[in-house]
Amino acid sequence: MTATATIVRPRVRGGSARARQETRAGYAFLSPWLIGFFVLTAGPMLASLFLSFTDYNLFAAPEFIGFDNYTRMFNDPNFLQAVKVTGIYVLVGTPLKLLAALAVAMLLNAPRRGQGFYRSAFYLPSLIGGSVSIAIVWKAMFIDDGIVAQITSFFGGPPASEAGWVGDPARTLPLLILLTVWQFGAPMVIFLAGLKQVPAELYEAASVDGAGAVRRFFSITIPMLSPVLFFNLLLETIHAFQVFNSAYIISNGSGGPAGSTLFYTLYLYLRGFRDFQMGYASAMAWVLVIVVGIVTFMLFRTSKAWVHYAGDER
Repeated sequence: MTATATIVRPRVRGGSARARQETRAGYAFLSPWLIGFFVLTAGPMLASLFLSFTDYNLFAAPEFIGFDNYTRMFNDPNFLQAVKVTGIYVLVGTPLKLLAALAVAMLLNAPRRGQGFYRSAFYLPSLIGGSVSIAIVWKAMFIDDGIVAQITSFFGGPPASEAGWVGDPARTLPLLILLTVWQFGAPMVIFLAGLKQVPAELYEAASVDGAGAVRRFFSITIPMLSPVLFFNLLLETIHAFQVFNSAYIISNGSGGPAGSTLFYTLYLYLRGFRDFQMGYASAMAWVLVIVVGIVTFMLFRTSKAWVHYAGDER
């Protein structure tokens, strides 16, 4: 008869020395991120939240005024204009950018010679699109007597000296929307990666059943790409709320002409760093954070109805 002995190792309070050493090493590696988060992100956010309830001009101590900065916004015509301009930009520019990105991604997904060159060429605007230099170039192209005005004048449009887009309040916002659509490279690459994951057997089976190109697009491509589409929609919507560089450069930092480029972040900047109304600017920043948070929450809620994941039984 044999007896089975169970060896129970005594638990060392606080773990072994090696475990404690690894824990300390983990915190040591994590400390740069923690320091950066608390000093550069959490700290300024809490300070901004406090300043949003104060009257603060950078030169005197902040004076607590409660919710006055928040209630003041609804009586500020420039604030309402900034909300209008930004809302149009988000609602029009984001879908157009995603449509352009998806269309080009589908074209580049087909095998052809020089595919790598074409992918690089279409992605290139996204590398330089957010820079100040490209905004300056874009402005030079669309001012009076710029290359765009000269081309439209050549084809029978108004004289080049009057055909610029930059000084026309009806054209400046479309100009900025056109600029963001032109920067479709990043979502295009993500769409292209998603298209590579769609099984070719699905298209072959649909073709055998007589489905045309349009039916295959809406019945196979869009459902299979829905997680990628949701990801791009989320990122581009948040990015659109934060547009600043191009609006600042093209309007010379004024939001003109006639407030047509007075984007939310530009007006926030003008209030904070031109008029030194830091309390009001901080309140605007927190309203933007709340609005972006609500829009993000709504996108996640609606995604349950139209985003399909692999293995999803809904």
